Amino acid sequence: MHAHDRDNRRVDEIELTYCVVNTSQRELLLRGLNAIARERDMVGFATEVLVLDNGSRDGSAQAARAHPAVDEVIALDRRQGKARNDSLLMAHARGRYALLLNEDSELQPGATLALYQALQARPDAACAGAQLLRPDGTGIAAAGGGGQACAWRFPTVTTALAGALFLHRLYTVQSTGERTREVDWCQSSALLVRLTAASQVGYLDPRFFVYSDEVDFARRLRDAGWRSVYVPSARAIHHEQLSTGAASERRIVELARNRDLYMRIHHSPASAWAVRWLTAWPYALRAVAALVLPGHSPRRYWRHVTATLRPGRGEGLREAADAYNRSP
Repeated sequence: MHAHDRDNRRVDEIELTYCVVNTSQRELLLRGLNAIARERDMVGFATEVLVLDNGSRDGSAQAARAHPAVDEVIALDRRQGKARNDSLLMAHARGRYALLLNEDSELQPGATLALYQALQARPDAACAGAQLLRPDGTGIAAAGGGGQACAWRFPTVTTALAGALFLHRLYTVQSTGERTREVDWCQSSALLVRLTAASQVGYLDPRFFVYSDEVDFARRLRDAGWRSVYVPSARAIHHEQLSTGAASERRIVELARNRDLYMRIHHSPASAWAVRWLTAWPYALRAVAALVLPGHSPRRYWRHVTATLRPGRGEGLREAADAYNRSP
């Protein structure tokens, strides 16, 4: 039974709400919604699909409203941050669980059920994160792989030191192995959340426009007694859109400022200062190496250095959203 059969079931029967945030990625959004439609036919319990369109001007909201899998579209006139958007969707959701998805996340068959069963088996767990795959279907979370991981230890001076010694993948990355395991935090590109727990800690902190928002969320859940698990049997293709030019620089600034915000909220000023310098060091080495290595940008690595050491300077994605909202 689908949640869109509203006349045939009560609201309290909804078990899980798919929560999708889209920012001007109409075609990827439709691919993700098609995957959700397939998942809904497999799970065996009532679901609903909410789409929040983040001020897009490419017809995304209209396309979502026309999609047969979608129950409701929240179309914002003004672009706002990911933490605020995910919180709005979770507060609006009617299920016991919310599956947070980006528009560029495409669930693979059985992913919903694997995440759901993981939280059902762990009453103390608030979050279950999926294994993320590249668009070609290869894993990006395999141990020893060269790609992006999707579950980690919480940021500390020790994890920053591991990064400075180029031991990040060995010490900090936790998305390894083929069995469900407890981790500190998971990337929110495909993250199932127990809504009673999320409500208990006040959802995500809107001070994090994007980046480190799910880290802070998982940390506050941990402080409240909840746990997070990584579920490699749940897979989702992550069509991560890589930015270049000014957009890339804004992402670097936003990443650095929110990493520093997390440290200042959860650790001492001395720890935040140490993490800045330890994080900048490997980027500085990469900038030097990029001078002689083909296919690498010294300027991009050096921008990481300057943004990390001075996180209060520069324009990030928050400023880009403000400019977008002021434009005609």
